[in-house]
Order: sequence, then C-alpha cells, then structure tokens
Amino acid sequence: MSTAETRRRAETVDTEAGPARITWLPAEHAKNARLVLAVSHGAGGGIETRDLRALAAALPAHGVTVALVEQPWRVAGKKLAPAPKTLDTGWRGLWPALTAAGLPVVAGGRSAGARVACRTAAELGAHAVLALSFPLHPPGKPEKSRKDELLGSGVPTLVVQGGNDPFGRPAEFPPGEYEITEVPYGDHGFAVPKKSGLTEDQAMEILTTAVAAWLSTLV
Repeated sequence: MSTAETRRRAETVDTEAGPARITWLPAEHAKNARLVLAVSHGAGGGIETRDLRALAAALPAHGVTVALVEQPWRVAGKKLAPAPKTLDTGWRGLWPALTAAGLPVVAGGRSAGARVACRTAAELGAHAVLALSFPLHPPGKPEKSRKDELLGSGVPTLVVQGGNDPFGRPAEFPPGEYEITEVPYGDHGFAVPKKSGLTEDQAMEILTTAVAAWLSTLV
C-alpha cells in the first residue's frame, strides 16, 4: 500500500446542492506538496473509475495531492446526475475546502466532471484544468458541440481523450489554446480492446505519465 493510501481520508462538505465528499490522497512528503489536483466523476459513475484510481495512485509520488470529489447526488445515492447548473453549484461549494491548504488547485474531472471544471475554472480561480474524456458532443451528434465550454476555460488546459471515444475522438477537437493527449484505442472510460495489443495498465500509464508531465510545467 502506498503512503498516500495509508494517509487517505474522507471529508464531507456541505454545499447548496447538498453534502459532497472529498477523498484526499496527500502528496508524499507533504511539506513538499506542489499543488492539489481535484477531480470529479462523470454522470454515470463515481470515483472508482480506472482513470481516477490510476491518478490517485500515481500522482502523490510527484508532489501532487489528489482530491477525489463526489458530487452531492452521488453522496445521496442517486443514480442520475442533476442538471449542469446543479453540478456547478456543488463544485463551487467544495472550492473553499479544496483551496484550504493554500496550494494552487487544478480543477479536473472526467466527462460531465470535465465540463464542470471548464465552466467554472476562471470564476473560481483554478490554476489549470484537467479534462478527462471531455464529452465534445453526444455520440453520433457532432453538430451538438460543447467546444465553447472547453475553449472558454480561461486557464491552461489538458484534455486526455480515448482514441475511440464516441463522445469525441481526438481528431474531432477544434484548434485552441489547450493541449490534448490521446490514449490509443481507448473508449469513453479508457477501456482498450484486447486486439489493440495495449493492456489496461499500459493505457493508464500513458494517461498518468502525460498528466504528471503536464502538471510539472504548471508550478
């Protein structure tokens, strides 16, 4: 078990959308912590997804404290996410707890959580945005683009996208002031088919290596 796992702790935070929860995985050698990466889940799952677990396991060794954020609807045991406005309200309510340590906070999330991070980054003073599996458009409906949310983050942004993500493949993303890393063959959850020759561990190593390298450029 890693040092971060042994020091893992949960914190409940009251927001206007209801109680939310932060699971903290502190940076190793806490005095040398450089920043906080706060990442939230998508509309169909929680913080147990492979990408969030991989980041929580890998980044504390790089001086990054990882904060896994569970929105109020997940804490309440509901199966369906509320409207984007309510998601933003929950995220705003968590922000003071995320910044309490006085470190720069990178706002992040996967899918719907990535949209929340982009929409609120400039307003909340996020240091940067990490967008995992950004849902550029609904599957099969590229005309319903959400590019304005991504392009409007107003801060340094990294997108990590599966090569076969039906919500937007890397080649579909518009030009803009952000970086993008592809996880080859990955779907919206970064699962890779066996025929690709890429294992899940290798896919997650691509993701965590890219995120760690990008974070190192921020502070």
